[in-house]
Amino acid sequence: MPDPTVLIVATCGVFLIAFMKGAFGGGLAVIGIPLLALVMDPVSAGALLAPLFIVMDVAALYYWRPGTWSKIDLIVLLPGLACGIGLGFLVMTVIDRNAVAIVVALTTLVFTGLWFRGGGQVVQRPRSTPKALIAGTASGLTSMVAHSGGPPIAMYLLTLGLPKAVYAGTSSSFFAVGNVMKAIPWLVLAKPSTELWTLMGLCLPVIPIGVWAGYRMHQRLDQRQLYRLCYSLLAITALKLLWDGLRGYGLI
Repeated sequence: MPDPTVLIVATCGVFLIAFMKGAFGGGLAVIGIPLLALVMDPVSAGALLAPLFIVMDVAALYYWRPGTWSKIDLIVLLPGLACGIGLGFLVMTVIDRNAVAIVVALTTLVFTGLWFRGGGQVVQRPRSTPKALIAGTASGLTSMVAHSGGPPIAMYLLTLGLPKAVYAGTSSSFFAVGNVMKAIPWLVLAKPSTELWTLMGLCLPVIPIGVWAGYRMHQRLDQRQLYRLCYSLLAITALKLLWDGLRGYGLI
């Protein structure tokens, strides 16, 4: 059985990530990872979350059903996602992932900074197939490397000015596909122990509760409030990625 402290911290982290999925549709897993990092190394945390993400997605898609998906965007985003996950696997075996985290963090901070500087106005931009492919690829890569695929995809979807339910539903379905794709590569890389599998099982009950609580909060937010929260969480995510990348180089 896992240590009680590990179990408490892990269930809190899983609950927080499930809550984010219910409220925003996915892509903000990195918000809960600092909690997990208190009691386990990053690779073990990734192995713990990889199968649990699939369970979270099943729970989240109960609320974010096909009627909330922007299918015209998913058609373009998903091929890039698949390519990005493949690249992410190579990054984890060959390339320094700290550099990836820093680049994504700085890009996201510039993006969110411009939004707040503009007074929090949603500036709608037309759909762009090249931008969608780049966003999907970047999201797949960072999702595979650090469970942080939210910033690239959010930077694309938020500029489309989608209704809040469509934004959450599209994000949820996008990451549901990605989490299925990356589960096996993560388990191959990490090779979870029996104790870690037991910990996964013990974390399962908090998932539907977290998703439900997040969805209830989503219902209470208007469009402007949701976008403000999304951009704020993007900034927090970017700062966490920047911290991880700099710490990986021993600069913090």
